[in-house]
Amino acid sequence: MTVGVVVLTQGTRPADLERGIRSVLAQQGVTLDVVCVGNGWQPTGLPVGVQSLGLPTNLGIPAGRNRGVSRVTGEYLFFLDDDASIPDPNFLIDAIGKMRADPTIGLLQPRVEDPAGIESPRRWIPRIRKGEASTPGPVFSVWEGAVLLPRSVFDATGGWAEPFFYAHEGIELAWRVWDQDRVVWYAGDLVANHPVILPTRHADYYRLNARNRVWLARRNLPMLLVPLYVGAWTAIQVLRWGLSNRPALHAWFDGWREGWRHDPGPRHPLRARTVWRMTRAGRPPII
Repeated sequence: MTVGVVVLTQGTRPADLERGIRSVLAQQGVTLDVVCVGNGWQPTGLPVGVQSLGLPTNLGIPAGRNRGVSRVTGEYLFFLDDDASIPDPNFLIDAIGKMRADPTIGLLQPRVEDPAGIESPRRWIPRIRKGEASTPGPVFSVWEGAVLLPRSVFDATGGWAEPFFYAHEGIELAWRVWDQDRVVWYAGDLVANHPVILPTRHADYYRLNARNRVWLARRNLPMLLVPLYVGAWTAIQVLRWGLSNRPALHAWFDGWREGWRHDPGPRHPLRARTVWRMTRAGRPPII
């Protein structure tokens, strides 16, 4: 089993980066081709056998991952952020085993746990009805810090959404996997480690969150569903922050307007068959 591994980093967390790479190199039963992509810097001091790809500027998370894909080979692709790690050396072989046992699985995300034992936020479970974190099942978005998929499936999706820069690229990738008559699978019985960190630490969190919601719809949904999806999320944010967090809501609407004014890139609308499959599975793409 051959796996191309793309580890993405800005070089600001050297200890975490080393931990993540070591956890990949410890994987058993697979042949690895690993590249460490430095978004805006040149990674150095890497373990033997790990390639270094330095990008002269920070191209954003999706573009950085895509650049790494071109440097590795393998039947499968595994993406790992620099602050994530894999505690079980059998993780990759177990995850690939699930995919080979059920060829309809086109992408797999493990359960995410804080390595220090801090209670994991519910947002790491990528479904509306959260339930138990250990319960597996089909999902329609992914936490992007540790995901595995066949390379053929990734290539057919067109890759990560580079214009997004940060936020919601995991939703688009999941939708496009579903559009290949595949299923995105949340493997609650497999574990990745990641510290509990607030996503609002990013200065542009609210703006990019809103802009990319609009772009997600404009790039991927049939025209009839675009206003329904954006309208639903607009209502959710107004209800969520309307009184309690006015500055966040103002920043969110700045991004919302930007999403309509600027070009999100090429459209690849989901097929009617895909919309129906997603609806039958519990998540019509208007929520």
